[in-house]
Amino acid sequence: MKTHVKALVVGGGAVGASIAYHLARAGWSDVMLLERDELTSGSTWHAAGLLPLFNMSYATTHIHKYSVDFYKTLEQETGLNAGFSVVGNLRMAQTQDRMDEYMLYASTAETCDVPFEWLSPAQIKDRWPLVRTEDLKGAIFHPTDGYINPADVTMAMAKGARQRGVTIERKWQVDGYEWTGADWKVTCTKMVEKGGNLVSSEEQVVITAEHVVTATGNHAQRTARLLGIKIPAIPVEHQFIVTEPDPALVEYRKQGGAEHPVLRDADAKWYVREERGGWILGPYERNAPARFAYGVPDSFRADLFPLDLDRIEEEYMSMIHRLPSSETVGLKDDFNGPICYTPDGNPLVGPAPGLRNMWLAEGFSFGITAAGGTGYYLAQMMVEGEAEIDMASLDPKRYGSWMTTEYAVRKNEEAYEHVFILHHPDEEREACRPLRTSPAYDRQAARGAQFGSVNGWERPNYYAPEGFKDHAARSFRRGGWWQYAVEEAKAIREGVGLIDATAFTKHVVKGPGATAFVDWFTCNKLPKVGRINLTYALTDAGTTRTEYTIVRLGEDEYYMVSAGAWTAYDADYLKKAAADKVDEFGYVEIQDVTTQWGVFAIAGPKSRDVLKAVIKDGDPETALSNKRFPWLSARQIELGMCPVNAIRVAYTGELGWELHHPIEMQNYLFDLLEQAGEQHGMKLVGARAQNWLRQEKSYRAFGTELGRDATPLEADLPRFVDLSKDFHGKAAMEAKGIRSKCCTLLIDGPADADPWGREALYLGDGTRVGRLTSGGYSVAFSKSIGMGYVRPDLAVDGQRLKVRMFDQLWDAIVVCDSPYDPKNEAIRKDG
Repeated sequence: MKTHVKALVVGGGAVGASIAYHLARAGWSDVMLLERDELTSGSTWHAAGLLPLFNMSYATTHIHKYSVDFYKTLEQETGLNAGFSVVGNLRMAQTQDRMDEYMLYASTAETCDVPFEWLSPAQIKDRWPLVRTEDLKGAIFHPTDGYINPADVTMAMAKGARQRGVTIERKWQVDGYEWTGADWKVTCTKMVEKGGNLVSSEEQVVITAEHVVTATGNHAQRTARLLGIKIPAIPVEHQFIVTEPDPALVEYRKQGGAEHPVLRDADAKWYVREERGGWILGPYERNAPARFAYGVPDSFRADLFPLDLDRIEEEYMSMIHRLPSSETVGLKDDFNGPICYTPDGNPLVGPAPGLRNMWLAEGFSFGITAAGGTGYYLAQMMVEGEAEIDMASLDPKRYGSWMTTEYAVRKNEEAYEHVFILHHPDEEREACRPLRTSPAYDRQAARGAQFGSVNGWERPNYYAPEGFKDHAARSFRRGGWWQYAVEEAKAIREGVGLIDATAFTKHVVKGPGATAFVDWFTCNKLPKVGRINLTYALTDAGTTRTEYTIVRLGEDEYYMVSAGAWTAYDADYLKKAAADKVDEFGYVEIQDVTTQWGVFAIAGPKSRDVLKAVIKDGDPETALSNKRFPWLSARQIELGMCPVNAIRVAYTGELGWELHHPIEMQNYLFDLLEQAGEQHGMKLVGARAQNWLRQEKSYRAFGTELGRDATPLEADLPRFVDLSKDFHGKAAMEAKGIRSKCCTLLIDGPADADPWGREALYLGDGTRVGRLTSGGYSVAFSKSIGMGYVRPDLAVDGQRLKVRMFDQLWDAIVVCDSPYDPKNEAIRKDG
């Protein structure tokens, strides 16, 4: 057995086998995979083997598409048939709302080159006469996927890995990880059979590995304990049943009928596929419990749980409704096994928080579908430094240290239940909320705040009248909340509004090495003391890793503000980068002060008037003037009795300030500002209106326009890149050139809908040339607005394009950067 390898993969399911295969294919020949039992003995063996391409995530759609394409090549390479039945996938809709969901999803599919077809109820019935269709609105059909044998595809990937030099060892359990500063010492114990159980022997080895990847499936909590980190991957029971042969189905196939595609009745919450003349039914019912919250018992191997037929009675009866011939067919077999979930249903793929050369591939609720693509893109991250697509949405650090076991259990159960629940783009799931609240939460709730959850924080999305129910207002078109967001956006453009931005991530970086480090770490010029700038930290590949607003507090002290959703993600990257450069730049102290400071953003033409009424200064009339408090500067001021670090900047593009205040004084400051704002008509404003307003100013946002698949130059932000200095990622950024370019578009869309930021863009001749990354409504232009990436030659003012919404093409025009107030006259207004 080898004791030194380049990369050690822990876990021998489909995901682990794929990672080992793709690392070897990417050039790392010295790779080993360890499995504590037999290959496929975890969730892989009892998976139904479906390959659904449907996913609202851009990254996950790419992953799934790669898997479907890759699995079709395995037999030619390895000689093993992966058992892929390319029968297609028919996703049916009983309501127009469901069809709207499919049309929104289709936008993502288009941008990822996933083929699909639209079918009417009559067309469904014509192709598959056993399906009842009179109560359907239609369906989306993916002709290129279907189902696969999980064990066969795993064995094929394992054989392909061996052919490329990978060593696979079975019956070895990892019992310890130790980082030496250069590599990992991994303690492994030989497992032996004893009385039907798998138990540890006395034989141990220590493997030295430069990189470790964990793909431990249901055992993720054990992995988390061994590594001393949190991994919110906990299994949930998933059951499916297999029926006896259906005589009507047998006869249909005997008469030459084509095999049914995988059938999904999303409104009934199940999938069905053919199985040896019968049917497999897999429901996603309510109240499926999480299991193994603190680890898998030693006695649990390739085992199952008792079936709970009462829990799936509703879904079983709806299958009979959709396939009437199944009513008299008996049950042949049943499965109820653990399938890992995460709080948002997406896997955890990428570097482990706080650790070096430790990579996670955990929490796969659709592991067979995701295995191939996960191996491919994770191998790119490990070997090349970054994947060709932005993998941030799957990063393990999207959950911070505030996440607990109970939170993961309850959210994972919710994610399971929501597999087939309508995925509105304005969806806000309710489990475990409220959890993280700023002090002003109760005051905002009393004034009608409808909250969203960002990194566990409750953040107002918009404000509505008493009795308004957010869940009833959601839609794929303009929801019931839309009118309130319009009023809030207008308030900032015409008067004054107050936004709670407490969730912002905030770090203080200081020390003798701080200036040299921050200058290297970010791509823009550093501000002078008392000034601010907008800048970016890049990846090794030269793409955008993080956006920062930097306030220079002193010669060697910086206050760095970044997106609220990414606190742990940003902290991990910042701290590791500083540690890597300590010998070159000197000591740097980094403090996460996110929870110490609340933030209110006040913006609008009357924002200065509100602050004048409460600022404690020798001359309130001039304290906030351009001379004493210019745009893009920071000052410590006093508002009433509250000390405030005020920054003259506004994400909305209006005159405004960010008011960073001690969080324990937030309620006092809220009351003070609310009282002062009353005579000026100040309105409380939520995140949705703010999102529209920032698009009118062409302000890019991290996670949409800014990400690890595009450079700041491709985001068309050369004014924030100082090419005269050396900075991390500069050479890689310049080598990439401009592959696509970000621009803003005004859109003449449908009267009842706006884009969501995932729609495909076309030329008038039907050539696809890009995609939207953000979308919404512009109160300044009274039409839809969006931002996105197109071919560089098309990102010019006046270029006419088309955007697909609800399966129609609508006119769009590229507009100059910052179409609202392009000269920044409003934001620089004196007074």
